[in-house]
Amino acid sequence: MTAARSVLVVGESLAGTTAARHLRTLGHAGPLTLVGAEEQGAYSRPPLSKVVLKDPSADQSLGLALDGLDADVIRSPAVVADTERRTVTTADGHRIGYDALIVATGADARRLAAPGQRGELVLRTLEDARRLRSRLADARSAIVVGAGFLGMEVAGACAARGIPVTVVDTDRPLQRVLGAYLSAEITARAAAHGIRFVQATGFATLTGDPVDGVALPDGTELTADLVVTCAGEVPCVDWLAGTGLAGRLGVGIDHACATTVPGVFAAGDVTYLHAQGTQPDRRAPFWSNAVAQGRAAAASVLGLPLPGPAQDDYFWTEVTGLSVKIVGRLPLLGEPAAVQGSVADGRALLTWNHADGTSTAVAYGLRKPVAALRALAGT
Repeated sequence: MTAARSVLVVGESLAGTTAARHLRTLGHAGPLTLVGAEEQGAYSRPPLSKVVLKDPSADQSLGLALDGLDADVIRSPAVVADTERRTVTTADGHRIGYDALIVATGADARRLAAPGQRGELVLRTLEDARRLRSRLADARSAIVVGAGFLGMEVAGACAARGIPVTVVDTDRPLQRVLGAYLSAEITARAAAHGIRFVQATGFATLTGDPVDGVALPDGTELTADLVVTCAGEVPCVDWLAGTGLAGRLGVGIDHACATTVPGVFAAGDVTYLHAQGTQPDRRAPFWSNAVAQGRAAAASVLGLPLPGPAQDDYFWTEVTGLSVKIVGRLPLLGEPAAVQGSVADGRALLTWNHADGTSTAVAYGLRKPVAALRALAGT
């Protein structure tokens, strides 16, 4: 790679800023441009549900520093990509040329409201978190649609304020990712903290205008002061229309974060991993993967060896004040092969063994270094 080669990173996300910083670390001295869609710039999203909903002072601690990057930063959403001419145009009229492009535009919250239906609350951005925090101050009841990581963290924030909260989903809390064993324990813990769970037979529909409840397929209707949709995310790919880069799952990448278009790479929540062996195409929109893929994309742009896999099976959540750290493949099937401590007491180290010889290690309420969990998992 020559020093004059230009690299454009679209997306001031964790993946995008990681890629930009790693490009410089690896020796790229040529032009580097970073395009972001939010005026406040890059910030970390995991604390939005874990900390910001509880503590206004946390707003100022989220920023991802760009100092020392020597990058041209443009804060206007990308609206058009021309991969033949190798240009990207932003909403404010900038047309930026590139030799190599890294797509890192992340994802938006999936919404359930009908067209024109007002008042749906989601949690994806800092502004979303501030809006929700303000509403929590006055709410006397809440409904959360979605029992995944985000939904349970939002429910926990409600419970911490003493707000009666009902979580609605077609599966038990976190069962799709953590399996039945941990789901049962988490459900029991949540119930002990005042979080009620309703298992629906199908998709819930938001009711009211503005939204003030949900309707379930069996005819049940629930209402609350606060209704929050935590139903997953939608990759931000509209600006890639006509390029052949994006589909329903986002931008497909291989193990080196390369796409099907020469000179274009992708990282983070906007991506999905192409099928490998018996594994189907799949999305993995987690913090750890954004970091791993940002580094891998930077190395691939420069034609250098990958610093590690473009997938990092590390997950972390918090359930009513209890930390759950996981290293290894998900979902977890059956009961754990080993348990040290007491899950019921909220202090346990658990391991699940897999047929390929690897394991998944879970620190449930324990302060366990991630490196120690990786050693247990064999990763």
